[in-house]
Amino acid sequence: MTEIAKLTPIIKLIHKALETDQYGQAAALFLRLRPADRADVFEYLNEDDRGSLLNHLDIATTADLFDELDDQQTVEAAESISVERLADVLDEMEPDEAADLLGDLSPERAEQAITEMEEAKDVLHLLDYPDETAGGRMTTAFVSLNTLTTADQAIQHLRQLSPDNDVPYYLFVLDIDEKMVGVVGLRDLVIAKPHTPIHEIMDTDIISITPLTDQEQAARTMTHYDLSVLPVLDENSHLVGIITHDDILDVIEAEATEDIYRLASVADNDLQPDSGTIEQLRGRLPWLLLNTLTALFASWIISIFGDLFVKVAILAFFQSVVAGQGGSAASQNVAMIVRAIALGKIENKRIIPILIKQLWVGLLQGSIIGIIIGLGVGLWQQNPYLGLILGLALIGNMLVAAIVGTLMPLLFQAIGQDPAMTSSVLVTAATDSLGFLIFLSLARVFLPLILQYLA
Repeated sequence: MTEIAKLTPIIKLIHKALETDQYGQAAALFLRLRPADRADVFEYLNEDDRGSLLNHLDIATTADLFDELDDQQTVEAAESISVERLADVLDEMEPDEAADLLGDLSPERAEQAITEMEEAKDVLHLLDYPDETAGGRMTTAFVSLNTLTTADQAIQHLRQLSPDNDVPYYLFVLDIDEKMVGVVGLRDLVIAKPHTPIHEIMDTDIISITPLTDQEQAARTMTHYDLSVLPVLDENSHLVGIITHDDILDVIEAEATEDIYRLASVADNDLQPDSGTIEQLRGRLPWLLLNTLTALFASWIISIFGDLFVKVAILAFFQSVVAGQGGSAASQNVAMIVRAIALGKIENKRIIPILIKQLWVGLLQGSIIGIIIGLGVGLWQQNPYLGLILGLALIGNMLVAAIVGTLMPLLFQAIGQDPAMTSSVLVTAATDSLGFLIFLSLARVFLPLILQYLA
């Protein structure tokens, strides 16, 4: 049973309670759910029920709900409540989440909400950073100490602050100039003797990033060093924020979605199966139009060899085999290269060795498949030369696939574009066109020999 199927009974109960104006009962039913399940239930309520429920939830619950909803749903929910209530919710949210929401709202709505907020200072400077940078992902909710603080004083400080569950239990140590000089984990703090100065137990091997570091690089850094929190320092080594593991999970999900959509030629990362018709067309139609142009180009290449099909009509049966195998092989290359780029595993000095390796693999794959298909078609059609040109064409197009699938993502990266945009449309255009050209050119060369077996 799917999660939403399990939640269907509670969705019906909440809807019935709201329909009969039993708002307290609806809110109580909603509060019984875990935060993630609340987001699922909220998504499946109709627009009127959402608005009614939001107006009868407390501020803290609403803030937690906004944290769980996806960006578009959060914006829609924020637009449905009063500015005063929205400001209270933003004050309750984590600074980074509040900044993300403000950045997605209309400028007028965001300005009104900021004016009404009591703790806008922690959020405003986060709006200065682009969404896909460390500054756009970081939060200012962290605990810092100075180097002269003792272990016991640090623990007392934590008790007084009583930080939220979302604040990682790492303490960041600053010197008298407010520069970060170390980090202390809660375990180290608890087992230290009470009067031990922080500077004696802190870890001075600081791994950090800058606010303008790309979010993918931040994710790679945290993954590589197995960090649960990553400090963000400015050019003066001042601690301006931290990125936590849950922030990075969001980044990884967002980047994976982006790559999958790009590989599938979908331009809008937020597109869903139930998105509006205009949104669907805007996100999908441009690439299909490009695919139409590339298909026409491939057709033009075939038309150049129109006389061949008059003499040997059977050629038309097998040209798609060459193009199809080339497209599949190139897509494999693209997937591997895009993934390697995302993980930061490709350096300039490795490009030539990688290309040579892929050419070798392409040659082997083309030879194996070419021999199998060439022998099979030769015996099937009782025409060894037809099998020969098919086998040779497969080898040639596999080599084309290796070159296109390896270099095209790297080329897009070099010009500052998303490597995943070298999607099936562009790759298939190259392998189809060149595959047809190779196959039909070989057919023209071997035409007299092929005709001998057709006579």
